[in-house]
Amino acid sequence: MHVIETYFECCGFDHTFLQGGTSVYLWNLSREFAARGHRVSIVTPAHGRLDDLRRRYPVEDLDYADEYELPLVLDPDVWHGFPAEEHLALRTTAHRIRLDGVDLYFLSNDHLDRLPDTFYPPYSTKGRDLVFFKPLVFQVDSVRFLRHWFAEEKALVHAHEPYYHYLVPAALRDDPLKLVVSTVQSNMPIAKKVYAPEVRRLLRLLGAEHHLPPEDPAAGAPELEVVRQYQQLTHLHYEYPPDHVAPYQLVLENADLIDFLSPGQLDFYASFRDTPFEALFTHLPIARAVRENAHKMFVGGCAISDQWLAWDPQEVDRARVLGDLGLDPALPTFFHNARYALNHKGQLELIRAVDRVLGDGLAANFVVRCISGAPLDDPYFREVAERHRGRLHLEWERVDERTVFEYAAAADFCLFPSKFEMDTFLIAQGEAMVCGAVPIATAQEGMAHFLHARPEPQTTGFAVNRSFTEDDPLLTDALVARIREAVTLWSEDPARHRELSARAAAVARQFTWEQCADLHLAAFGRLWRGEPDVLPAERALRHGWFDLLKDEEITAEAAVAHGDLAAYERRAPLDEAAARRFFRTAWERADFATCEQIVDRHPAAVTDEEARGVRERSSTAPDGTLVYRLPHAERVEAVTPAPRGTATRALPEVRALLRTAPGEFEGPPPAPEARLLLTLASGRVAWDEVRHG
Repeated sequence: MHVIETYFECCGFDHTFLQGGTSVYLWNLSREFAARGHRVSIVTPAHGRLDDLRRRYPVEDLDYADEYELPLVLDPDVWHGFPAEEHLALRTTAHRIRLDGVDLYFLSNDHLDRLPDTFYPPYSTKGRDLVFFKPLVFQVDSVRFLRHWFAEEKALVHAHEPYYHYLVPAALRDDPLKLVVSTVQSNMPIAKKVYAPEVRRLLRLLGAEHHLPPEDPAAGAPELEVVRQYQQLTHLHYEYPPDHVAPYQLVLENADLIDFLSPGQLDFYASFRDTPFEALFTHLPIARAVRENAHKMFVGGCAISDQWLAWDPQEVDRARVLGDLGLDPALPTFFHNARYALNHKGQLELIRAVDRVLGDGLAANFVVRCISGAPLDDPYFREVAERHRGRLHLEWERVDERTVFEYAAAADFCLFPSKFEMDTFLIAQGEAMVCGAVPIATAQEGMAHFLHARPEPQTTGFAVNRSFTEDDPLLTDALVARIREAVTLWSEDPARHRELSARAAAVARQFTWEQCADLHLAAFGRLWRGEPDVLPAERALRHGWFDLLKDEEITAEAAVAHGDLAAYERRAPLDEAAARRFFRTAWERADFATCEQIVDRHPAAVTDEEARGVRERSSTAPDGTLVYRLPHAERVEAVTPAPRGTATRALPEVRALLRTAPGEFEGPPPAPEARLLLTLASGRVAWDEVRHG
């Protein structure tokens, strides 16, 4: 099999070129494929670094020179002062390095050679500098190179991150010799969009304009306006003008297979279940595209580096490592390692929690790495580090990999309170667990494979609920509780800590590049042989896609879990016992529409108190105060939409109701168009209407 890996940055073979984790992933996977006897090629830009490459590797200049004019249709609302269409005169050359059984092809031209230090255009160039289109130039160049250099060869083109290759599947769709697999590397907003006239023009250049999805605006239901506006605060969805197209939809409809890094990532990206975006997602065109192409999806996985798996944590001198950091080796130690990203990595809540527990006198060490290209400029972080000198080591510099390994090996626990479900595998958590650090981490679906949110006998550590709120006090409180629980465990039940530590290491050590290659090659092999893709019934059940199932495939458990009475009745009558199950499950999920159906159709299935709880959960006191009662609610917020006007991304007003008692909340009367956003004890986030009277 010939596998052609292509991505905007495939430089994981040399640490001096490395910019991101995807590059490391690509190099490790490519070497594994080559070791299995497959032919492997990598296509990537040279990024103006050919001279550097020549100093370290034998670079072969290929007999390839592609001269053409690339048109860029510019969005007039963004590119002020620019013409409607720019034309880049390009002359692209190709250069090859052969390394570890892999052929690396580097494409070079005046545009691809810009930004040799950072590779990626900063977002600030949008609307100001055509270097912003460097990744788009590479998409066109890579398609043209693939068509020419590998013209008569059957090959499987493995592209990475839809935003960086959305033209490729459409451009190669009509080529019977080129199969395209797209890997979703990060959870970018699934409906992220780009300017449609620009995409249409480039697909026309590549002979594939007919593969562009037609415009299909989302349903504009008035009751969804507040939900739509709120998404600007969740990092899950943003609004775009009508002349835009979603890259992921282009990939879904034109790629042969869609690859994910973990089962949880696939699940999350298919439904956004239990998030504040779920109610809107089901009404978007992209949701239909996901369902229609769900049969293409598989999990290729990700892995911990061979180096981390080879090093022995027992050889690390804990006393020296912690002592050199000014910490007490006799105390339990917590470790965090991630790039500086407050909203993504939950670092603000983490520092707040550390400040609180240490301020309360908890005897523990914290090694917190928030990696940044420059010293952290957050005065609060610096203030907390200074206040707890000798207990908290805060670090932002890049250090060598062995040093990070020693930090992890010297730790007893690792902290990963990531938010907004942005993580897809989280290698850093796996690395820390390999060293025996017991995880305290968010119960995100993309991290579920590390089993910290599982019950006994599988659990590897402690979980905190998912968070979709900036500076979330519920997450801070949960971290404080888990850190204290962990210290108590370490002090009072060391045998239990050793058991969790060993279990954490064993789970993390399962994620090898060998296993990752096995998963990919199994899917690639089926595609190569032309075997049809079939949507697993289990996946359709998990997401409530009952219209894709036969009656006999529907299970009672799935129908009840999704509150789908019609699906249940396709397999059995809805008797009183079943109605009771539906009510209880729907009540726990704050699915009040299903609760009300049961109350209306099967009143004997619920008690009078339960029926009142549904009807009277929201009410108005004589003085106009809004009163909301739900025993398992942790937070209730009134969200009022801003006047739509001409703003594409209008922001709503969000006001938290005062918690007056467990499960009871009060606040001033909201506007008629407001809705309530509920955060449940389970971590689920759901919307509810405001009932007056």
